[in-house]
Amino acid sequence: MRRLLSYLNHYRKESILGPLFKLLEASFELLVPLVMVSIIDTGIKNRDPAHIFKMGGVLVLLGVIGLICSITAQYFAAKAAVGCSTELRRDLFVHLNRFSYSRLDSIGVSTLLTRLTSDINQVQAGVNLVLRLFLRSPFIVFGAMVMAFTIDVKAALIFVVVIPILSVIVFGIMYVSMPYYKKVQGMLDRVLLHVRENLSGVRVVRAFNRQEEEKEAFHRDSRKLMETQLFVGKISALLNPLTYVVINGAVIFLVWTGGKQVDAGIITQGEVVALVNYMSQILVELIKLANLIINITKSLACVSRINAVLEEDPGMSEGSALEGRPGKGIPKVEFRDVSMAYHASGDHALEQITFSVMPGETVGIIGGTGSGKTSLVNLIPRFYEAAGGSVLVDGVDVREYTYGALRGKIGVVPQKAVLFSGTIRENLKWGRKEASDEELLEALEIAQAREILDQKPQGLDTKILQGGRNLSGGQRQRLTIARAVVRRPEILILDDSASALDFATDARLRKALRGMKGETTVFLVSQRAATIRNADRILVLEDGRTAGIGTHEELLKTCRVYQEICMSQLSGEEAKNHEG
Repeated sequence: MRRLLSYLNHYRKESILGPLFKLLEASFELLVPLVMVSIIDTGIKNRDPAHIFKMGGVLVLLGVIGLICSITAQYFAAKAAVGCSTELRRDLFVHLNRFSYSRLDSIGVSTLLTRLTSDINQVQAGVNLVLRLFLRSPFIVFGAMVMAFTIDVKAALIFVVVIPILSVIVFGIMYVSMPYYKKVQGMLDRVLLHVRENLSGVRVVRAFNRQEEEKEAFHRDSRKLMETQLFVGKISALLNPLTYVVINGAVIFLVWTGGKQVDAGIITQGEVVALVNYMSQILVELIKLANLIINITKSLACVSRINAVLEEDPGMSEGSALEGRPGKGIPKVEFRDVSMAYHASGDHALEQITFSVMPGETVGIIGGTGSGKTSLVNLIPRFYEAAGGSVLVDGVDVREYTYGALRGKIGVVPQKAVLFSGTIRENLKWGRKEASDEELLEALEIAQAREILDQKPQGLDTKILQGGRNLSGGQRQRLTIARAVVRRPEILILDDSASALDFATDARLRKALRGMKGETTVFLVSQRAATIRNADRILVLEDGRTAGIGTHEELLKTCRVYQEICMSQLSGEEAKNHEG
């Protein structure tokens, strides 16, 4: 809550003026029954049309002024609520971008999406309602009671009894329902996770004919969400009937008491009508207050969930170094007794990895599934944090660099080719914004992707759909390689990024990468022995440990794991691709 107030502090003027204009509107509303008293007891009683029209004009004027105040209050409240939620969403998004991959994996993408969308929208609605009604409704409730005392003390005692009863009902239901709103949001996370997994893996679901099972699983989660929402809705639904029963009972008693006093000449008929009007105002405002409290309950539950993410440790802290200390004999990349474990597992993905790579070298990394190849290269740009040991780039521990300085040296082509909606040019310029068209075409040549442009009449302006859906797997991979090459990185990481390419294209790609200008240090992760056989050195991994390191020829003689990989792959492949 304190965090939310700090955001509202940026909209202090709006947060003050909104409630003030609502209080001004409420003040005029409290005067309406007194005008009615004058119309009934003076105008109607004395049959004075002029007085009736005069007081009618006063009612219209009060209504117009109240409307202007209400619209003004709504403007200020909306401005504060939208501004507050926008800043909160921005800060949450910035905070999420600081998270390590481990932290993102542990929290879950669907949960974070709910926080950024549904939860913040609920907070925005809650802030808007609070600024408009939180002071107005109690002001009218107690103001109506005070005005009732100015009319008749005995009749006003009914208000004194009714208001505490209604408060117990409202706050009691709020106390019971609040934990369930938190539970509803958690169940919504689960439903969104199911939807996300099914939409992203729809081809797999259909390929294995799992539609019916997935539908049933979704309906089961959705049914649980519905049942919880219905349960909490039933609790909340008690508010209106209970408050109406109490208020209507109070009105009946008030009319009965007022009628006796009118007969006794203690109060007038107009004053009885005013008392009933004040009681009706209390009814309306308490219903508003009840709905407000329900929304506040939901909003507080959402604020709690958002705060939990904002207070979550990103898992990594940014360093301050902007440059390394390159020099003669200084490795470009060095691993010193490095171990790594994913957050969700106590087992190490990598253990005691030690090797160094000099500038301009090409290092091939190979091993079986789950051997730690991707984990290893993800430590270089510091996507994950080493659990032990240290990773150095240009002689400086990666933990000492700023993220921008470290990742500015590195071009990464991930296992899954990721493209964004836009043009080919826009996607390639993710590598380097100021790159010219000539540089983009050169990168496409190196990545063996120039033919993609030849097939598209729009060339670099060819539109790419979200995720590159209008391209084949091989085309997406080559464009992501070109995007990394455009950057002219000091370190280029190709993480099994040619898996969708045929052997001939893969061989041409490797040849083009070897011919790149400058001293680009290349890490080539692959399942194919042919892809990495011509690397300066090859690192062989097995179960997160180094099984061997050396050239292709050396490893064939000394490393059992590498021998097995080559025997299983190169029998037919080597003859076809020996020139690679």
